[in-house]
Amino acid sequence: MSETTGQQGEEGAGKRLALNLGIYTLARIGLVVVIAALIVGVAQLVNVDVPLIVAALFAVIVAMPLSLTLFKKLRARVNADIAVVDAKRRQDKAQLRARLRGGEDEG
Repeated sequence: MSETTGQQGEEGAGKRLALNLGIYTLARIGLVVVIAALIVGVAQLVNVDVPLIVAALFAVIVAMPLSLTLFKKLRARVNADIAVVDAKRRQDKAQLRARLRGGEDEG
């Protein structure tokens, strides 16, 4: 019973990782869009024509370090989920190697 519960928790970690990674990615893309819109908007206010691609490139450059501070909690959740999934992967790999050597499954 505990093995099934453990497997469900680890599978849940994979789903949680996908969800948190999706949210983090969308937040970063949204930040780039907002910054690009600000650049274009400010440029129009001062009667300067800024191509959208230039605004987008500057937005990406500005958003990279800004997202590290603004989305710190999201990034921490993604990192924690990655650690859980990675530990599960290492455990499964060790169990497979033990089986291939002919040892008992210690899981």
